[in-house]
Amino acid sequence: MSSEKTPLFELAGSIWFRSGTLNWGNPRRMALLAAIHEHGSISAAARHIDLSYKAAWDAIDTMNNLAEQPLVLRTTGGQRGGGASLTPKALEILALYQQLDATHQRFMKHLAKAQPGSDKNLELLQTMMVQTSARNNFSGTIAKIKPGAVNAEVILKLSHSQHIVAAITRESVESLSLKEGTRALAFLKASSIIIALPSECKLSARNQIEGTIVQINAGAINAEVSLAISEQHRITAIITLDSLHQLQLELGQRAVALFKASSVLLGTLD
Repeated sequence: MSSEKTPLFELAGSIWFRSGTLNWGNPRRMALLAAIHEHGSISAAARHIDLSYKAAWDAIDTMNNLAEQPLVLRTTGGQRGGGASLTPKALEILALYQQLDATHQRFMKHLAKAQPGSDKNLELLQTMMVQTSARNNFSGTIAKIKPGAVNAEVILKLSHSQHIVAAITRESVESLSLKEGTRALAFLKASSIIIALPSECKLSARNQIEGTIVQINAGAINAEVSLAISEQHRITAIITLDSLHQLQLELGQRAVALFKASSVLLGTLD
């Protein structure tokens, strides 16, 4: 008999408050409210939940703007140099969230008793549940983060031979809790991709991924061109019919997908 143990299975979920199409009462923001109530300070609360002061204020502004009345009040002066407190409405919302979350967690523990199957099946199911309007969706692991003064370069490893580079703000890196080894999703609009031939001159685009054309769908004005960039991954671009004809693109031809790192959006599953 094998001595290997079946991987532990843990089912997790969160309660979100929504206003229209905008999710504003997410778990991290509710944790921020709870920390402000406990510490009486935005800076202390931000440190407690590992969030920057600016990111904390951005979250507070969003909640205050979407709520019927302010949720967080800031005071200045005094012996302690000012602080922050929750309004009665914020305390009411926080209490409601905590009650709903407690019920939700009990429900999740009940669901966790089901047999999950393999970890790979769970990861695939989780990825498939993400809905986005972007034509290209990729799942990978963050291989490296290069922080800059304002933006950070994030390299997402898709496979042994393929990776995507994204340029996002340092605040986004922090708010998404990105770090090396984190699973993440990359989203890229087909209209943000340029198709070129391998023999053409070099361009400044940070992402230059070569592949084989496996599908061409021509419309009245534009055409969709899909490249197989690995056994598992495809990338699709929308180009004009004029470009399709000028490049003389056809199935089985080698081509390069070019796109800026700033065109890549990142998200997490956690």
